[in-house]
Amino acid sequence: MIESNKRVMGLSMNIYIDESGSINNKLVPEKPFIIALVHVLDKEKLSKAYKRFVGSNLEELKRLGLDKMFSNNKFSELKGSALSPDMKRKFVCFFSKKHYFDVYYIKINNGKLTDKLCSNTARAFNFALKNALAYFIEQGYLPDEDCVLQLDERNEKTQAKYFLEQYLNTELVLSDITDKSFSVQYFDSVDNKFVQIADVFANLYYSELLTANYTNEFNQLGADGILKSIYEFPQP
Repeated sequence: MIESNKRVMGLSMNIYIDESGSINNKLVPEKPFIIALVHVLDKEKLSKAYKRFVGSNLEELKRLGLDKMFSNNKFSELKGSALSPDMKRKFVCFFSKKHYFDVYYIKINNGKLTDKLCSNTARAFNFALKNALAYFIEQGYLPDEDCVLQLDERNEKTQAKYFLEQYLNTELVLSDITDKSFSVQYFDSVDNKFVQIADVFANLYYSELLTANYTNEFNQLGADGILKSIYEFPQP
């Protein structure tokens, strides 16, 4: 219990995860499923930046997503799907000014998934996440440290919530990928501003793959060293 509390309090890396799209090789084989992982380097400064972004864009956010991002006329959360292209660009420009976090992506190619994998989307999500973490660690893109993963609970099936932590600790250790430990927590995104940031980044890459409207923004994220790696699943 003491060790777990130490990890949560910041003695390990914190990664916030959200997604865009759906895992389905029949209905949307031409569209990807995107998982964004935001590795927060400075929680305090990023939290303040989040508040500044929301405060300075409050009226525009209200115009764009009163029904999605506000509750009782009060701001509740950022939602990438509610943002206009210009607001998404403004988001990237604002948050890339300081290097408070790194971004990693998992791009799941629906058209290449098997029926067996798609029969259980929670299992497919966990499997792709495990493979991506192994890749990021082995290639040196992600620090080999104890890790707290925080995900949006609304996108997870109940039975998957209690499986992922044990699954990652077992698979990554037994495969000699790492000897570090993983802790998994689930939040309603309304209560976790960093999961909201991951939501916007997931939607941003999903939109880029469908429209190619954000190429300059991704080039800038790469040049600034914020975008670390994109893992494709299944691997080519």
